[in-house]
Amino acid sequence: MSTTQEAQHAALVELLANRDLLSPEWRKVWERVRRDAFVPPTVWRQGPERCELVTTVTEWRQLVYSDEPVVTQVDDGAVDGPGVATCSNSKPSMVAGMLDLLDVHDGDKVLEIGTGTGYVAALLSERLGDDRVVSVEIDPTLARQARERLAVAGYSPTVVTAHGEHGWERAAPYDGVISTCALRHVPYELVQQLRPGGILVAPLARDFWSGAVVQLSVLDGRAVGPIRGGASYMPMRSHRTPNGPPVQATGRATDTDLDPRLLLDLGFAMYAGARMPGVSMIHAERGGTVEVWLMDQAGSGACCEPDKQAWQFGERDLWRDIERVYAEYEALGRPAADAFGLTVTPRGQEVWLGYPERVIAAA
Repeated sequence: MSTTQEAQHAALVELLANRDLLSPEWRKVWERVRRDAFVPPTVWRQGPERCELVTTVTEWRQLVYSDEPVVTQVDDGAVDGPGVATCSNSKPSMVAGMLDLLDVHDGDKVLEIGTGTGYVAALLSERLGDDRVVSVEIDPTLARQARERLAVAGYSPTVVTAHGEHGWERAAPYDGVISTCALRHVPYELVQQLRPGGILVAPLARDFWSGAVVQLSVLDGRAVGPIRGGASYMPMRSHRTPNGPPVQATGRATDTDLDPRLLLDLGFAMYAGARMPGVSMIHAERGGTVEVWLMDQAGSGACCEPDKQAWQFGERDLWRDIERVYAEYEALGRPAADAFGLTVTPRGQEVWLGYPERVIAAA
């Protein structure tokens, strides 16, 4: 590593420390584990429509030493695809925050779901030791490359090529499980592989949710815990949202007093996602304004911009439904995202508000 790169690496660690994301133990780990050692030469940035190839060494270095995600695979490795990100070296501040939530201690054993580049496995190995870290990766090419990078960097955790949804029972029980890919639901198999009192940290990505990190503790055969902020992670391959039918083209204008910008709050997304299963929301910012689109799995849709009429498509009055659900949310006092939580049992999972007994809906 050149003097310049050393300075850039130190500056990134200092940035995380100044944001109170690194305990003294974790700061030592981040100082010893270089991010650039786990980023391949060919990477992409996420552009407005598709991932854009990074073409110069200068741009590569600027990206690697920034607090930004680095896309390391598109289209599951296929050639000439649509340019959809399918693997990345995650945003350092998000990684640091999730590792802090994992609350590891000396002697703990941790299971990582989604090895990716091997960077998080290296951080965990530096903190806990190689023999206390198991990482599962479904893509055999990514798993092989991660093993190679880890070996060059001096680490040898167990990297398994398998489906992360099933964890790795052979090495259970674990003190912690961390998923570095987004989950539509928390597989109960992961809960079963944690010891009582163990912690599971994972980003969730439901139809309506923009992304939320859960921190669950295992007790009496179930995992319970709160939402710990927002997150943006690529979904586990088997948890990708299926495409519904196209929205019907003929629309009808609908007067509304609901400002669509209010729908972009993560707290509302948590509530609406539980109350409106199967409905997804996307938004786009164009020319200084925001446009929100809603869609269900039967071909109905709705869209709206601030200070304009809403438009509804298909048989369902989807904008009226969102107005009703927002009125419910407002009547509850517009709770923030961290007021919500999740319970995972053998029967499935439930979203709750305030405390586990106050269930909003099954998720």
